[in-house]
Amino acid sequence: MVFKRLLGSLGVGGPTVDTVLDPAPARPGSALSGQVQLKGGNAGFDIEHITLELVARVEAEHEDGESEGVVVFGRFTVGGGFRLGEGELRSVPFSVALPWETPITELYGQGLGIVLGVRTELSVAGAKDKGDLDQLSVAPLPVQEAVLEALGQLGFGFRSADVEYGRINGTGQQLPFYQEIELTPAPQYAHQVNEIELTFLAGPGGMEVVLEADKRGGFFSAGHDTVTRFEVGHHDVRDWNTEVDGWVRQLVEHRAAYGGHTHDQGHGQHDGRRSGPGMGTVVAAGAAGLAVGVVGGMVAAEVVDEVGDFFEGDDEEE
Repeated sequence: MVFKRLLGSLGVGGPTVDTVLDPAPARPGSALSGQVQLKGGNAGFDIEHITLELVARVEAEHEDGESEGVVVFGRFTVGGGFRLGEGELRSVPFSVALPWETPITELYGQGLGIVLGVRTELSVAGAKDKGDLDQLSVAPLPVQEAVLEALGQLGFGFRSADVEYGRINGTGQQLPFYQEIELTPAPQYAHQVNEIELTFLAGPGGMEVVLEADKRGGFFSAGHDTVTRFEVGHHDVRDWNTEVDGWVRQLVEHRAAYGGHTHDQGHGQHDGRRSGPGMGTVVAAGAAGLAVGVVGGMVAAEVVDEVGDFFEGDDEEE
């Protein structure tokens, strides 16, 4: 993916910048690589810093409902300290490490509607200008893929995926937000729960898997129903179908022990959260593993349009 921007703060004749990410999707905790390509303007300029920002569109729950915004979750200086001559072409390669908790944006090459981006900032003789966003694609880690595949084979389906602002108490969460993957229950659990929500919190030594049943509020509010947590290693070899089914059974039993019922007290409601298709909505065709798809072109179009609107809407006036 490429973006080009004439630096508005420098006016006509200033340098231009293209940021080109390597085409393969990155993975949480791994390297994000590419090149920042510069072209000199009508005069020489001193390039002080070239900085990349990782940004995510997040949802925040509050008393008045829900709102959306952009959060910076990584910042890297990848170059600078040189003079860019008139008309000079220069490429600055970079390789930076994505945070382990970076949300995944796709599964088996199909988008989940999660919006991440890379923004380039060029500091020229004290003037800074942020370029357009470059969309960032992140594929799951092998253990994340194994858990998701097991859920699909067990009969769970995807309802939506989003990124929520806040923290999950009792975990080692590092970023100020977490990803939620909302699942429709497998047939054998449909009479016990309306929905299960899944969050991965990866780290260098392994990963926490957080499961919640019939969420009514945020992890950081009093509205949640039942939460269970499990830890796995990045290189664990397990019978994942049996393992994941055991997790769900434990979650459901824990919920039942606390008197949870499928349809009481508005379970399955989201306190202002959209329940219909929209940003982040994707429905799984879970019968044959977890090949993720969408139901109908309307949902697919909405996801694509809203992702596009995010990047276009972030443009600065030239």
